[in-house]
Amino acid sequence: MPPVYINFNGEILPADSILLTIANRAFRYGDGLFESMRVMKGKLKFPELHAERLQKGMKALKIDGYSQADSWFLKEKVEELARRNKIKHGRLRLTVFRDAEGLYTPTQNKMAYCLEIQPIDEPRYFLNERGLIMDVYTELPKPLNWLSNIKTCNSLIYVMAGIYKQQNKLDDVFLINQNRFLCEANSSNIFVWYQNHLYTPALSEGCVEGVMRRVVIQLALDNNIPVTEAQINPEILNAADEVFLTNATKGIQWVMGYGVKRYFNRISKALMDELNKL
Repeated sequence: MPPVYINFNGEILPADSILLTIANRAFRYGDGLFESMRVMKGKLKFPELHAERLQKGMKALKIDGYSQADSWFLKEKVEELARRNKIKHGRLRLTVFRDAEGLYTPTQNKMAYCLEIQPIDEPRYFLNERGLIMDVYTELPKPLNWLSNIKTCNSLIYVMAGIYKQQNKLDDVFLINQNRFLCEANSSNIFVWYQNHLYTPALSEGCVEGVMRRVVIQLALDNNIPVTEAQINPEILNAADEVFLTNATKGIQWVMGYGVKRYFNRISKALMDELNKL
């Protein structure tokens, strides 16, 4: 059954409420950002990390009210909405946008938000049984600037990559940056296991600063797995032993194939086991 309620600016309203006008800045200009999160057993996972990233992004976009978007705010709003929808396990999207009039230049920088939830049957993270088949999407490289690390509402690169994925019958795609180095996947961060070392694109390579990326880096270090945030040539995909993706809703997803190359999933399995202990 689909969720019945959403939270719009602090009000619990029917999910099918018509709330936005064509003057909405997120609609017109992509003037906002969003946070993807996971609730398990009625509790928000990694609230402090999500709040830190949300506040950092709001501050960068000069949206007022970022100080109130702390971990207490997120936990309260998420867990309240989960209870109202009778959802114990689910994925959430918090969209924060600038509530203002004006053309490109806004008349004010007031914060507005909408919180949505979708149920998931799984009470924990599960590693995908069948590994992902992927390719590199080269038609639209991701630009490098300080916006690149933020999950903004301007997501056309990911939309176009998603269409490419669909048209080519792939499970996901690798994105490259303007310098033709690995950046991220369509909705995840990338990790590459190569010569007994774990690599992930550095934030300077334009990837989104993923919450699960941070969690997995720390889990690896805690378990004596060497990790380097680096500039990564896509050619490494032809030589790597293992490749996996991370995001807040799915945890870790292992990649089985890229072209004719096939990968193992030993490290991703071990890290997923550690993740489910948190």
